[in-house]
Amino acid sequence: MDEDKSSPIVALRPAAPEARFSFAIDLVQSMVVPTFVLDHEGIVRIWNRACEKLTGIPASEVIGTRDHWRGFYESARPCLCDLVLNDRLDEFETFYAARALSQDHSFGVHAENWCVMPRLGHNLYLAIDAGSIFDAEGRLVAVVETLRDMTEQHRAQSELARLASQDALTGLPNRRTFDERLAFEWSRAQRDGSSLALLMLDVDRFKEFNDSLGHPAGDACLRTIGRALGDAIARATDLVARYGGEEFAVILPQTSLSGAGQMAERLRAAVEDRRIVRPEGVVTVSVGGSCACPDREALPEALLDLADQALYQAKRDGRNRVVTRELACAPRPASTDRSWSAS
Repeated sequence: MDEDKSSPIVALRPAAPEARFSFAIDLVQSMVVPTFVLDHEGIVRIWNRACEKLTGIPASEVIGTRDHWRGFYESARPCLCDLVLNDRLDEFETFYAARALSQDHSFGVHAENWCVMPRLGHNLYLAIDAGSIFDAEGRLVAVVETLRDMTEQHRAQSELARLASQDALTGLPNRRTFDERLAFEWSRAQRDGSSLALLMLDVDRFKEFNDSLGHPAGDACLRTIGRALGDAIARATDLVARYGGEEFAVILPQTSLSGAGQMAERLRAAVEDRRIVRPEGVVTVSVGGSCACPDREALPEALLDLADQALYQAKRDGRNRVVTRELACAPRPASTDRSWSAS
């Protein structure tokens, strides 16, 4: 019988193992995603062209070695694939920002990290994924690591976060940041049994200042006051924020009533010393302070209310002065208290 040539049928035979392996290497090499592969002994077997471009290191320098870390760091340390390969994921947070490490690692693990990139001469923020490859018997044969350059996206996100937390006029932390920080410090003081102080500052007769000199001058005044307060803060743990309008607020962790009073007077004097001229003299602020060692049932609003009451008392007493009050609280160990000057 003649062969039917109208419908050719081609019988495909399974490729030999060597051919499949060669195809896999060619596939990884052609990927646009920077990728490298370690074998079960941690030896680099594949370092694709995209990885060469990302790191500035040619494959010839790392293939057959354990020197893949040189693409990312100045001194030897584990890469994410090493933690996967050697079952060291309990050390994950030591080396990486723990972004997406789930309990199920069957689909690999993800990390994000600033990398030094020594050959390039500048840092990159990389998104990193690493996953294991097993043979038919379940033996680990390789670990694949892929990388993405997220530097610009990360910087943009960081800038958006900074802007969202910053007062546009003064550059100080804004009300939202203040509220979050107060809640955090209040909870910490509850856990530690330590004291927490709060200062509220209000610019004296600010409406009159605006009415006589104009809003641009008022804005410049608030910016100058913001700088004065920021410069006067003694500890990195303290926070100065613009609370709203012409009001500012200061959070002082681990600070006694006496320490809060000292800091309040320092801030009051710092504003007065700036000699911001107004028709009847210089700009001043009134300060109300409160302090508490919060128990489990207390709320931070109690500290705010007390500082606000003290501020209004300072206004009633003549302005340009400090009034402090203490919220009743349980006894605490003396060692947990620090004044502002003990930075």
